[in-house]
Amino acid sequence: MPWVLVRLPSDYFVRDKRVPLDLPQRHPMIRVTVHVFKNLLGAVLLVGGIAMLVLPGQGLLTMLLGLSLINFPGKFWLERKLIQRRAVNRSVNWIRRKGGREPMVVPDREPKRAG
Repeated sequence: MPWVLVRLPSDYFVRDKRVPLDLPQRHPMIRVTVHVFKNLLGAVLLVGGIAMLVLPGQGLLTMLLGLSLINFPGKFWLERKLIQRRAVNRSVNWIRRKGGREPMVVPDREPKRAG
């Protein structure tokens, strides 16, 4: 997991659009296989992260990585909410600092609505 966090661009969570995998020129079977494997790996990491909430381990970070691999509606919003959590942000930036990378840019929290 640290290997992935160090290699993410620092503005990954504040970009307006995600850059899709460069698979359109590939054979359709390769595209489908990569898509299925990526989502399956994400689901395993998500379940492992949930288990790590009560077991030893970096549960929230593992869940964040798993969610970033799975394709589902609302993914962008959920990733932003997780990285805005102070504990998650500190952990991610600690790992990035150890890897010699700049800290993640975190999106501003939405202002609280009056009323």
